[in-house]
Amino acid sequence: MASKVDLLQGTLDLLILKTLDLRSNHGWGISQRIQQISREVLSVNQGSLYPALARLEEQGLISAEWGTSENNRRARFYSMTKSGRRQLETETAHWIRMSDAINRIVEAV
Repeated sequence: MASKVDLLQGTLDLLILKTLDLRSNHGWGISQRIQQISREVLSVNQGSLYPALARLEEQGLISAEWGTSENNRRARFYSMTKSGRRQLETETAHWIRMSDAINRIVEAV
């Protein structure tokens, strides 16, 4: 069984933006999607998720509106803004550069 990994704040922001790049979603749905795509390796603590969503909304990277979830509960649905898409491109490029550098070090003989 894979262990759950704690996410750093910047990494969580990247994962939220990437998840919302696919489609709008509510907080619980974002959390579930990250867990599903990571094959249960990554788990987002609700205590980290909602402050991150509020921070991203305050920065203008995502927007939110009230709607009804698939189980008929009132929920805030989050969508990516144009600024969010630009930020996602920047953060994705940074992540790839950093992960490549770390892989080179880890794989060094």
